[in-house]
Amino acid sequence: MTTVGLIGSGNIGGTVARLAVEAGHDVVLSNSRGPETLKELVAELGPRARAATAAEAATAGDLVVVTIPLRAYREVPAAPLAGKIVIDTGNYYPDRDGRFAELDDESTTTSELLQRHLSESRVVKAFNNIYFAHLRALGRPAGATDRTALPIAGDDEAAKASVTAFLDSLGYDAVDVGPLAEGWRFQRDTTAYAGIYATDGDWERPATVDARRLRDALAAARRYADS
Repeated sequence: MTTVGLIGSGNIGGTVARLAVEAGHDVVLSNSRGPETLKELVAELGPRARAATAAEAATAGDLVVVTIPLRAYREVPAAPLAGKIVIDTGNYYPDRDGRFAELDDESTTTSELLQRHLSESRVVKAFNNIYFAHLRALGRPAGATDRTALPIAGDDEAAKASVTAFLDSLGYDAVDVGPLAEGWRFQRDTTAYAGIYATDGDWERPATVDARRLRDALAAARRYADS
């Protein structure tokens, strides 16, 4: 099984860690406040989990999940991630992150910014378009008729294949959207964003979204300037 490093252990990071441990992976968690603040989560997750610094999590992980506010992406340690697959869960919220001109004019995407920073890593965008409680609830075994699909985007085909296998181990199918530049199709407020996984807009009722429905939502996505 894989060792999953997590840079960021909030709602999405903690949920991915729980699913990973349940699937038999080891996890190394980190956050901006220090390993000591993760004691309760590590105790909950059990012997497959430990806390570390961000650099240690990056070094330990065969696969590393970066799940932090976009404003802090330049703080992700690049050297220990060289050659590794990095899953980016980031979204752009100007009220939280401040303004990024290249995102406002849609000349690039959030994951392309991280890829630029992690120039020797292989970045794959995933987990950014689903509410953490839905991610926790919707996983199903391979072959289940009510299995949900999540979109991924990336420039490296082998990296996307590895992330697809990881998602499968967590209970999800993957829909490959294409290169990182196409990641805008499931960014904030698009048709494939978080609400698609809620039943009739009720966030307390997770909705199965199969690959066909997800592909339709991705095809219907519009850039902000065209919305």
